[in-house]
Amino acid sequence: MIITTGFDPIPEVVTRARKLADRTGCAYAPRDKFSMPRLMEHYGDEQILVVLQEAVRLITPGMPPMEFHPSMGFVRAKRMLRGEPDPMIDAAGMVPGDSVLDCTAGLGADSLLFAVTGGEHSRVTALESSLPLYALLLEGMSQYVSGQIKVNEALRRINVQLGDHLEYLKAQPDNSIDIIYFDPMFRVPLTDSAAISPLRQFANPAALSAASVAEALRVARKTVLLKEKALSSEFARLGFTELLRANAKTSYGVITIDN
Repeated sequence: MIITTGFDPIPEVVTRARKLADRTGCAYAPRDKFSMPRLMEHYGDEQILVVLQEAVRLITPGMPPMEFHPSMGFVRAKRMLRGEPDPMIDAAGMVPGDSVLDCTAGLGADSLLFAVTGGEHSRVTALESSLPLYALLLEGMSQYVSGQIKVNEALRRINVQLGDHLEYLKAQPDNSIDIIYFDPMFRVPLTDSAAISPLRQFANPAALSAASVAEALRVARKTVLLKEKALSSEFARLGFTELLRANAKTSYGVITIDN
C-alpha cells in the first residue's frame, strides 16, 4: 500500500501523510499531478491511502472509496451520551474505567463506544490485522472531527494496533484486561448490511478459533464478548451464552469470568 495526499496539499497534510507512512511501513508517494491509476502503475501497488485535510480515504480498484467515519458508532455514541443504554455495553457489563481489547476493530465503531463509556481513565485498544484498515483507523481516529466533543476525545484515546489477535493475546499477562471483544466476519453474512460489505475484502475470513477464546479467558478479568448473527451455532461451539434481543438480527454472546 502507498500513502499520498490530494492535489496541492497544505504542508500540514504532507507532514501527516509522511508520518503515517513511516509508522505503518508504507511508501509515501508525492501526489504531484498524478492520477490514481498513474500512481498505482508507477509504484506497482493497487491500494492507496489518501490523506486529506479533513478526511482519509482508502482507494482500491473496482471498489468504492472507503472513507473513515464512525457511521452507526457515532449514532449509538450520541444516544449513550444522552443516557440511553447500548446492548453491547450492557452485555459486556462495562463501567467507566474498564480496559477493553477490541480484537477485530474493523472501522472502529465498537471501539468508539467502549471509549465513550470508559471515559478518560479507561484504556481501549483497537486491534486490526489488515494493514489498510489499520492505517485508515490510525489516521482517522487521530484526525476525525465530529459534532460532539466527547466523541472526538474518545476517538483520540483509542490505542490502535496492528496484529493478529491470537498472537496479541498470547503476549498479554493473565487477568490484565477487563473486557475482551470479538466481532469476526459472520459465518452466514447479513447480506443487507451495506456498512459491513466493503470490509469483507480486507477482513480475515477465518472463523474465530477456540484457541483465541481460551487465550481471551486467560487474559480477561470480567467478560469475553462475541458478536454474531442471532441464533448462530458459533455461540455454542465457542462456549458463549447468547443474549437474544427481540427483533434483532445480531446477538451478543457472553462468558463471565468467575474470579
